[in-house]
Amino acid sequence: MFFRTETFKGFIKSYPTVSIIIGIQLFVWLSVFLSSPLGDWFYAWGIGWNARIQFFGEYWRFITPIFLHNSNGFMHILFNSFSLVLFGPALEQMLGKWKFVFTYLFTGIAGNVFTYLVEPTSSQWHLGASGAIYGLIGLYIYMAFFRRDLIDPSSRQIVITIAVIGLIMTFLRPNINIYAHLFGFIGGLSLGPIILTKVRAYSPWRNQQRTTREDNVGFNPNRWKKRRYSVGKNTSSIIWGVIIALVILGFLSRFF
Repeated sequence: MFFRTETFKGFIKSYPTVSIIIGIQLFVWLSVFLSSPLGDWFYAWGIGWNARIQFFGEYWRFITPIFLHNSNGFMHILFNSFSLVLFGPALEQMLGKWKFVFTYLFTGIAGNVFTYLVEPTSSQWHLGASGAIYGLIGLYIYMAFFRRDLIDPSSRQIVITIAVIGLIMTFLRPNINIYAHLFGFIGGLSLGPIILTKVRAYSPWRNQQRTTREDNVGFNPNRWKKRRYSVGKNTSSIIWGVIIALVILGFLSRFF
């Protein structure tokens, strides 16, 4: 479920929504990092700023922070983009692009709205896609406990471990919008009973193109015998390596 075997081109073709979101985030971050006029405009009008929302009615700031990241911290954009590559593809296939976009935006907005409701208007600005990322994790947690037909045992174990580590790190790392993480997670959890109706389990073979012409030079007569995806014996080590990498990236982000 979280093990990626696609090429770069294959990933973009199979998961266009995830690719577009990551592309937008990287473009905005690079614009701000280079201090371009467009980047300065993105930053000035996009960051989450509770006082501007309350006193000037700039309600778009519930949405725009989802696509903005700290220009002085490369690890911030790297961590969130890597997390989206890890958690986004399976959900995009299972939900479809529009439900996935709704889930991503709903959970990100939920985190920002509760940040506005809980924190004083004089609080510091905030930005980042972490609320939406935690929303995706929250949806996986719902699957892990209430829709086990949609998630295999190894993926269930992985996502529970990541959720626990992520929530613990939320309270340990400095300069974290705790409310965005928590309420983004709760938002994803609460969407589970609604958004997962009539959803099929993830299949890595579903996105692969199959050529039906048997006279094709590259035709493999045995390819139709594949019933389900199987992974090599080292897959578990690889996936746990990914988890460790996520933890390391999270801790390093406090220094960069």
